[in-house]
Amino acid sequence: MSEYSRSPRQPRKKGSGPTGGPGSVGGARRGGRPVAGGKSSGGKTGGKGSGPRFAGSTKASQPTRLPDRKPAPEIDVHDPDGVRLQKLMAAGGVGSRRVCENLIEQGRVEVDGQIVTELGVRINPQTQVVHVDGVRVNLDEDRVYLAFNKPKGVVTTMHDELGRISLEDYVGNREQRLFHVGRLDADTEGLLLLTNDGDLAHRLQHPAYGVLKTYVATIRGPVQRDVGKRLREGVELDDGPVSVDSFRIVDHQPGKAMVEVVLHEGRKHVVRRMLEAVGHPVLELVRTEVGPIRLADLKSGRTRRLNKAEIGALYKAAGL
Repeated sequence: MSEYSRSPRQPRKKGSGPTGGPGSVGGARRGGRPVAGGKSSGGKTGGKGSGPRFAGSTKASQPTRLPDRKPAPEIDVHDPDGVRLQKLMAAGGVGSRRVCENLIEQGRVEVDGQIVTELGVRINPQTQVVHVDGVRVNLDEDRVYLAFNKPKGVVTTMHDELGRISLEDYVGNREQRLFHVGRLDADTEGLLLLTNDGDLAHRLQHPAYGVLKTYVATIRGPVQRDVGKRLREGVELDDGPVSVDSFRIVDHQPGKAMVEVVLHEGRKHVVRRMLEAVGHPVLELVRTEVGPIRLADLKSGRTRRLNKAEIGALYKAAGL
């Protein structure tokens, strides 16, 4: 069942926490619910000496009434000039049309935030958004999502005025105009996402959405013991402080080491600058992951199309 179909949890009443925990009063809970003054509801209520009452609270027999919640207004998502929902879902790779019909009938499909259970619903794939079990489905067949293993020495731009090798030399013959999701400097190789989905590209590279990027760096060693702690706590750079989300040592070699750095920052040369700031200049740098997408065994200079599951995972990581 989709998360939108579950009933919201009611908030815990004040003072109704577990025995001895922050919500209990005086740790007493013998015959009933603890009440102000540290006595259980099964005992006698004390007078002035029984302890202070909670400021602004009501008596145990008169619980505060929660305000009535108004149900979310229902929106008619049906477009009589559109395409049948199950047909679009099947074309989007969710499954066979019969499987998609079952998902609709089970209440696991949402259109523009509304749960749809009727099989006759038609929608506009250009303007409406479909989620199955909380994961967005790509309905636009003109959208392109590529993973590219950028070689060292390639400039991250679709056209370089200086005549250097750029992305144009690898994907410039495509009909669709593609955006590169973030940048990799010329000396850095590895995973670069290319798409014509501008909204998704913006969210994936904006630090506010917290999409993690993973890098493997070869640095001068040996690595000091406190490097990981310093990077997680944050180091000061010329353009402000920065911290990693994760750091670990992958391998040791004489005079150098291989480390993994995970962060959601996207500043220029940020990985190189922060490792140099802690005394370990970068010798080689490869980006291996962007959110749920991995470089894996994709050869240098090659591209591959993302599958339906990967596209859905990207949407989810970007909050779409």
